[in-house]
Amino acid sequence: MGSVRKASAWLGLVEDSDDDRYYDDEYAEGNNESAEPWVTDPRVKAVSEPSDDKAPRIATVTPDGFRDARGIGELFRDGVPVIMNLTSMEPSDAKRIVDFAAGLTFGLRGSIERVANRVFLLSPADTEVVSGEAASRDTNGFFNQS
Repeated sequence: MGSVRKASAWLGLVEDSDDDRYYDDEYAEGNNESAEPWVTDPRVKAVSEPSDDKAPRIATVTPDGFRDARGIGELFRDGVPVIMNLTSMEPSDAKRIVDFAAGLTFGLRGSIERVANRVFLLSPADTEVVSGEAASRDTNGFFNQS
């Protein structure tokens, strides 16, 4: 079969006359007597219960008003980093929440960082925030050809 005919058959424009070449008689008849049964590796153990270790998590909060400040405070007090998205709030309420968050982070020895316009990251004292700029400026990399 020519390449144009194969391409036309692949696109479905003409019928493929070589469909039989993909048919395997032994597989279709169920002749799998020679195949070994599938055995699970004995070193692999399935766990029936979840582990006690909790994975690190980050909370994203988009408050509607100042009444949502309590939820932000409770998450942060539990040691969860919080991303506050204040873009949908009135400027006066957003300023009140930022003031609340600044006091919260100061009182619990955390930090507050502006991520974007009206988006802030509250990180607890035991959380390290790594900037992506240092990783992208590798001094011994390929692109440093000076």
